[in-house]
Amino acid sequence: MEIPIGTGFYVSDSLPISHQECVNWFPSIPQGPALSDRQLFGTAGIELLLTTSSLATDANRGAYDLAGIPYFVNGNTLYRLNRGFVSGVETFSTTSLGTISGVGRVSMADNGTQLMILVPGGNGYIYTVAGGLTQITDSDFTANGNPQYVVFIDGYFACTTDTKRWIISALNDGTTWSALDFGSAEADPDPNVAPAVYNNQIFITGSETTEGFQNIGGAGFPFQRNNIILRKGCYAPASLISMNQQLFMIGGGKDESPAVWTYAGAKFEKVSTIAIDTVLADYSDETIEDAFSIGWGHKGQYFIAFVFTDRAFVYNMTTKLWHEQKSGIENSDGDLDQTRWRVNSLVTAYGHTLVGDFADGRIGRLTDSLYQEYGTDVIRLFTAPGIHNQGRSFRLPKIELTMEAGVGNGVADPKVSLAISRNAKTFDYERTRSIGPIGRYEARTIWYKNGRIPRFCYLNFRLSDPVKPVVIKLEADIV
Repeated sequence: MEIPIGTGFYVSDSLPISHQECVNWFPSIPQGPALSDRQLFGTAGIELLLTTSSLATDANRGAYDLAGIPYFVNGNTLYRLNRGFVSGVETFSTTSLGTISGVGRVSMADNGTQLMILVPGGNGYIYTVAGGLTQITDSDFTANGNPQYVVFIDGYFACTTDTKRWIISALNDGTTWSALDFGSAEADPDPNVAPAVYNNQIFITGSETTEGFQNIGGAGFPFQRNNIILRKGCYAPASLISMNQQLFMIGGGKDESPAVWTYAGAKFEKVSTIAIDTVLADYSDETIEDAFSIGWGHKGQYFIAFVFTDRAFVYNMTTKLWHEQKSGIENSDGDLDQTRWRVNSLVTAYGHTLVGDFADGRIGRLTDSLYQEYGTDVIRLFTAPGIHNQGRSFRLPKIELTMEAGVGNGVADPKVSLAISRNAKTFDYERTRSIGPIGRYEARTIWYKNGRIPRFCYLNFRLSDPVKPVVIKLEADIV
């Protein structure tokens, strides 16, 4: 029988119900006839471009693309990433542009010529190519509260504040603000959290509701409520993201537990599964509030990572399935600790998907041609849905995993391992099998004599060799 493999992450809080891990793999659904109806592809590796600092205090705080040029805030410094060519070979360097205060993530937006960098609750900065980096010193910038998060709409920078008000800059000028240019979201008494722009409207999210505004022009403050009031609020301001003509956020309504929601012009729809919601429910309010999101496209598929202090869950907008991404970080003993995905920010520029790092000042790029992250092997795990025989015992004399074989990428004989759980909690009897030496494209990966199963079992597969990771199908003889 064929056993499904492309179901994504679904680990129940009762593991016998479902223990489907999907770490550093993403399910793919072919759009034409194929050998199987779903496959697994490995997540991209990360290639190092350069390092601005090896210190943890200089880890990335945000990145942005202004007019095709990428900028990174690493530690307390704003950097421009420059690209050049030497004998036809692409090279990269950075230019330090000035100091950004604070230690947390920054919020960024641009109006075409000005890049605004806002430290939530702290200083605001404007960078231009002609004038460099300057701090916003207009006293009216803080007249309606401390600005928190920024977006751009219709020629204005718009910021939520730590009051019920939100403010806008002068037209096409983020250095100038007026104490009279403010709006308020008053449909509900919940505090403002973060702004978002969708279909040329600005949405001000609160902790329990979301309210829409539209630019109607005229003298004075040009934005007016458009009667869109949604009974969902944002719990994590940096998780609010616009991607592929939809809004996404971690949030919920009054007295609701956190979940991942999307808005596409009618109402909020929940996209997180119960398995994801269960993980979120175990986090503290502070952990949820500190979460952030990263969005990117890859070969016709669109991904959004929701990143927490210890885990990163990725939603595929194309397949509507989830997977988890982890990174191996070397500890003081020289061993690898599996942590959440190490990417802190992501921006597309120079034809690359560029990333900032959570450990230090590294800047890298996502790539399908490398199967490591900064030279460290990526450990890929997936657990297929449980196998059972209507409560009766059974045997598994043969298990075959069909992978793209013979693509060693410098590894002479790459291997994959299988471990079996008969209780959904512990996996044992791990055995490795060859994927196929380089050039052996017809090689088969088979495990024989897999023992007796009392009621049900889960099959867990592990790949750590840096080879092209593609799983085509999984089959088993069940007797």
